[in-house]
Amino acid sequence: MINNQKIWYIDAFASKLFEGNPAAICPLETWLSDEQMQNIAAENNLSETAFFIADGDEYKIRWFTPTVEVDLCGHATLAAAYVLFEELAYGKETISFSSKSGVLEVSRQQDLLVLDFPTQTPVPCLMPRAIHQAFGQSVLTCLKAEDYLVVLNTEADVYAANPDMDLLKTLDLRGVIITAQSENYDVVARFFAPNSGIDEDPVTGSAFTQLTPYWAQQLGKTKLIAKQVSKRGGEVHCELMGERVTIGGKAMKYLEGTIHL
Repeated sequence: MINNQKIWYIDAFASKLFEGNPAAICPLETWLSDEQMQNIAAENNLSETAFFIADGDEYKIRWFTPTVEVDLCGHATLAAAYVLFEELAYGKETISFSSKSGVLEVSRQQDLLVLDFPTQTPVPCLMPRAIHQAFGQSVLTCLKAEDYLVVLNTEADVYAANPDMDLLKTLDLRGVIITAQSENYDVVARFFAPNSGIDEDPVTGSAFTQLTPYWAQQLGKTKLIAKQVSKRGGEVHCELMGERVTIGGKAMKYLEGTIHL
């Protein structure tokens, strides 16, 4: 028997098509097997595919890269909220998702969808040899939380970075964020996660749970406008709120279809 499964492709942190970070979204009535969800994510070949099911007034959500399940993903959560708000007629202003990283809320605020995530404050660490070899003398400092947070000397260094992915694969954390202050934004950043099957992620919502507390302290302000300067690029509005970080952006629908399982 063929099971027809709805799927959407949503560009998250995007104000127009073909920018931001594309995520595949699959609303389910009941969970598929882990193998099926991983196979769907691999077939989509996007940085993340999110699956969610209704659970009373909330939703349970899971995220898969093409190779592994992950504990937290910002852009795919924002994309899932877009599908609920815009495609599935969700009637309230705030959606609560239950996940491996706790309860995550997404609300509509003017023209933005705003994620409410737990803060991950990075702490200084010894610089791994692979990071020094990958980014050279442009590294100002190295910290870590879920990922390594590598502060570079200038915005130009962030744009110019071309790290060896084989070096980054030797690291023990999920990925590497590189960042610097910016002339046109408060900060710029890029994110590399070859261990998760993603050489460079276009826009990484969860990275801003680490970037926001760091730059809030450095810049002496709690509200930040950031740009992830990947090839596609995306603008992110961040605010540090104690133990929580809000991460806001726009989204656009690219595709709506059916998977035949």
